[in-house]
Amino acid sequence: MKVPLSRKNALAYHSEGRPGKIEVIPTKPYQSQYDLSLAYSPGVAEPCLEIKANPEDVYKYTAKGNLVAVISNGTAVLGLGDIGPEAGKPVMEGKGLLFKIYADIDVFDIEISDKTIEGVVNTVKAIAPTFGGINLEDIKAPECFEIEDQLKAALDIPIMHDDQHGTAIITSAGLLNALQINGKEIDKIKVVVNGAGASAISCSRLYLSLGVKPENLVMVDSKGVLNKSRTDLNTAKQRFVTDRNITTLAEAIKGADMFLGLSVAGVVTPEMLLSMNDHPIVFALANPNPEITYDLAVSTRSDIIMGTGRSDFPNQVNNVLGFPYIFRGALDVRSTAINEEMKLAAAHALADLAKQPVPEEVNIAYQVTNLKFGKDYIIPKPSDPRLITHIAPAVAKAAMDTGIARKPIHDWDAYREELSKRLGLTNPLIRQIKARAMKNPKRVVFAEAENYKILKAAEIVLDDGVAIPILLGNREIILDMIQSHELELDGVQIIDPKSSEELERREIFANQYYEKRKRRGVNIGAARDMMTHRNYFGPSLVENGYADAMISGLTSSYPVTIRPALRIIGKKKGTNIVSGMYIMLTKKGPFFFADTTINMNPNVDQLVEITLQTAAAVKRFNVEPRIAMLSYSNFGSVEGNIPVLVRTAVARMHREHPELIVDGDMQANFALNNEILRENFPFSKLVDGPANTLVFPYLTAGNIAYKLVQEMGNAEAIGPILMGLNKSIHVLQMGSSVAEIVNMVTIAVIDAQCLEEDEQG
Repeated sequence: MKVPLSRKNALAYHSEGRPGKIEVIPTKPYQSQYDLSLAYSPGVAEPCLEIKANPEDVYKYTAKGNLVAVISNGTAVLGLGDIGPEAGKPVMEGKGLLFKIYADIDVFDIEISDKTIEGVVNTVKAIAPTFGGINLEDIKAPECFEIEDQLKAALDIPIMHDDQHGTAIITSAGLLNALQINGKEIDKIKVVVNGAGASAISCSRLYLSLGVKPENLVMVDSKGVLNKSRTDLNTAKQRFVTDRNITTLAEAIKGADMFLGLSVAGVVTPEMLLSMNDHPIVFALANPNPEITYDLAVSTRSDIIMGTGRSDFPNQVNNVLGFPYIFRGALDVRSTAINEEMKLAAAHALADLAKQPVPEEVNIAYQVTNLKFGKDYIIPKPSDPRLITHIAPAVAKAAMDTGIARKPIHDWDAYREELSKRLGLTNPLIRQIKARAMKNPKRVVFAEAENYKILKAAEIVLDDGVAIPILLGNREIILDMIQSHELELDGVQIIDPKSSEELERREIFANQYYEKRKRRGVNIGAARDMMTHRNYFGPSLVENGYADAMISGLTSSYPVTIRPALRIIGKKKGTNIVSGMYIMLTKKGPFFFADTTINMNPNVDQLVEITLQTAAAVKRFNVEPRIAMLSYSNFGSVEGNIPVLVRTAVARMHREHPELIVDGDMQANFALNNEILRENFPFSKLVDGPANTLVFPYLTAGNIAYKLVQEMGNAEAIGPILMGLNKSIHVLQMGSSVAEIVNMVTIAVIDAQCLEEDEQG
């Protein structure tokens, strides 16, 4: 699903909080004077002397080996043209962000105020000692060709102009797979390339390396076919002059097997498409609107294999499929360059990955039942978590095979494991839960809609297609806030529990509540008063099917929010308790903490039920729970009420639920550190891998633990996720950020989906 972007939101994204998109953070301790003495003077002199004696040690003692420069002079920025280095800086920062989130590569973006080849080359050569690699970006043709060639000749680090080679690599992967589908041979196909800029020329070069015959490739620029009559062609274009006596795109495309568009929208007509050979391959990559629209192309020819640069159609050609992982592989073997063999290896790795079974999280992200290799899936999706472990090793191996790797890899399994650990599961988990919510959005009551944060979160989940908001509160106040903050919430339902319009529904809800609580001190008058309050009216909307979920708690204490829900909604059938879990998103991946919110001093039965509820919740996020039941002792090393409680619960779990990976009683460091666990307690069920799910013996421990990790460990907390309720009701932390509210809405939607699935059997 393609989310529409507004100018307002784009500017706010870049300006709010810390301006820009990237920052520098220390990687070593710096709290004490001793730390600072090691970091700078006098301790820093030691690595300086080591590097002086052996310059290669710069990779050992500094960040050079994981640092890439994204360099531009702003002469060809996206589709904006020559807008200058300052105006191009947001793009370069964005490139740095993508390097980091997809491949854990650090970036300094450097914008150069010089349009000359000599100026750019000299600048990059002068700063090259700082970096392990150079990514040239948004430099116009034909200067970009000469700049890259000169730098590759002068420097012994990986250098790539992504505008040239990124698209070439991705489309090459798509071409290889498309040919497998339509049964054509690469040395026999006729290719037309419309556009003759940096990317088009690089694509054409790589196609020739793959096996396309030079005489079968025709290139067209804004003035027509590059033929022998043209006298206005630069050196790069002259390589692609055709011997054929043709001048127009319409003449060139007739009888072609493949069309690659890197030009402008609308230049390909249905008549041109119909003139191509059977089972044509069309990559129309002009952005945002392709050379021929996807819908028009597939309605014109049912046998077409079509790709665009857009995410809302099949076969998106997106450079993020290539450059992070190409540099990752090149840096990891300390390659002296990025050569043709490495680019071809990346293309083949991408093509091969598209033929493998697709992870469920990718299916969920693209709202399909099961993506399979075929004409609508010839290129992997950018959200595929396997990209880094497939492309980077292929690139690294190609560097080794061609003799330009200075640090060869010997254990490929260990290398792939290292790549997997670089990013953890945090980002994939967030993407997964959001994509799952988008697949079946639910109606969510925002009980505190007179608050800007709540309204902003409602705008985001509505725009993203995550949820259908229902705003609870005074209509005039809400509408005034929507207008004053220019929020896009047109058509969203607003309900005022105190209004006369809600009198009939309020009376029904009050009578229901009175029947449930009349023997608990509640009379009908009190019930009517309660139903004017959002935290009573909101759960009643969910209970009666007017909504699927509710969130509240931003401005009120936890008990004030959860108590009405427990009384109105009640516990799920077969459940004895309600418990709470937090997802802690850390650099090592997600961890699940329970119970952190409800049960103060659980007994053995309750501790077992908390563990089972938590295991089921973790599985809903497509994570296999590895559960440590915590105490201050290790497997009976210390006696006491808590260790005995936990050991008894663990024994029950082992006896009644042997399919679960759960163990205890154990201390937290043993649960998370496999080395010390294996050394001291090799019999543990957790010895093969650390725990990802921590069950605490009482509320105080769980509550303190998650807040310490959140504040001192700089982890993001999602929760509390309530487990055991009959409906999807979730409570925010007081003072939650907009992002945290959005996360909780997403969780509420998934919870509602699961409850609906349970009801349907």
